Amino acid sequence: VQLQASGGGLVQPGGSLRLSCAASASIYTINAMGWYRQAPGKQRELVARIITLGGFANYADPVKGRFTISRTNAKNTVHLQMNSLKPEDTAVYYCTAEDWGGGIYWGQGTQVTVSS
Repeated sequence: VQLQASGGGLVQPGGSLRLSCAASASIYTINAMGWYRQAPGKQRELVARIITLGGFANYADPVKGRFTISRTNAKNTVHLQMNSLKPEDTAVYYCTAEDWGGGIYWGQGTQVTVSS
């Protein structure tokens, strides 16, 4: 599975960004997709994850109420809508896909910078 992420950039605090990630495989062969992030000097952490069939999603506490993960099954795509962005959201964001066998695939990172 190859993943192509897009949508990162520079935004002011309080602003919004929408990340998208397109999977090369049918989304029906993928159990779940998600987003991780890694800030400088910090460990990579899970931001949000969604079950592709059913749509159940879970979020890291720091982003609950501000970020929304969704999927478009017909387009093999997952999105991350990020609102009320804070400087501490600055990080490289990585898209992931998990297959039914437990394998996990990583996309290239996309930089999100929240700064005035």
